[in-house]
Amino acid sequence: MTKDIDVLVLGGAGVDTIVHVPELPLPHADSYMIDSGIRTRAGQTGDFVAVGLTALGLTTHHLDFLGDDPEGDLVRTLHSDRGIVLTAVPQPAGTKRAVNLVGPDGRRLSLYDTSRAHPDDRFPADTLRPLAEASRHIHVSITHPCAHALPVLRDTGATLSTDLHDWDGENPYHEPFALAADVVFLSAAALTDPERTLRDIAGRGRAGIVVATAGAEGAYLLADGTLTHVPPVTPPAPVIDSNGAGDAFAAAFLFGHLSGEPPRRCALYGALAGAHACTVPSTRTDAITRDTLLARATRGPSR
Repeated sequence: MTKDIDVLVLGGAGVDTIVHVPELPLPHADSYMIDSGIRTRAGQTGDFVAVGLTALGLTTHHLDFLGDDPEGDLVRTLHSDRGIVLTAVPQPAGTKRAVNLVGPDGRRLSLYDTSRAHPDDRFPADTLRPLAEASRHIHVSITHPCAHALPVLRDTGATLSTDLHDWDGENPYHEPFALAADVVFLSAAALTDPERTLRDIAGRGRAGIVVATAGAEGAYLLADGTLTHVPPVTPPAPVIDSNGAGDAFAAAFLFGHLSGEPPRRCALYGALAGAHACTVPSTRTDAITRDTLLARATRGPSR
């Protein structure tokens, strides 16, 4: 079968409402005056990865549930504007949404509305399988419909990646994703021993590459049994917001991986894209372009 799709992004479509707060954690008060405005825009983890991959020149298709509501229209418009093919499965409960509280230093606290989905949601087999079989690679979000889809995805023979986000290494919900994927991303924020968690994922699952991002401390890369510290990258402009940095890292890493680059080079791409994302206001959904990424990569991690 012809692989017309470079990457199928599964799940992770939705909208975020951005609120800039004076500090995090936010002290209790009856009210706060938000002079920067409160804005709702399309873009959750799957959307950010799809935008990032497309900006890097990869043919990307996004599949997820969406409601017939204004939030769903925002997601559809984002994909249309960026030239990303979107297949939307009707979601009667409505489009996924979240509220992101963003502090002055760019850190965020996300509040997810879990009422917009159901644990028994399934992607239609006659939609999922043909798209998966037409894809070189599939990036899987950690939502319930994607968990149910894992056996079908593995059966197609496509390589898989996933992002476990702030997994603590113990929560059993994340394990099927961690053990089914060939490339695993996660944040080191909740890990007491990143090396142990990375080696556990690789030892018990299929992953040949496991990456734990660590913000300003860089990242940890486990590839071919060797653990490497990936140095941080100096952002090209002041840090405004960390929202989407992990998704940008994953997209750029996958760009390198699917281009045949070695893991260390892929990790540099990821670090550069993540640093770029931290300079983009959370009210926008922008991604580093292929030309900019490759130009910065030639200058090394300090740029």
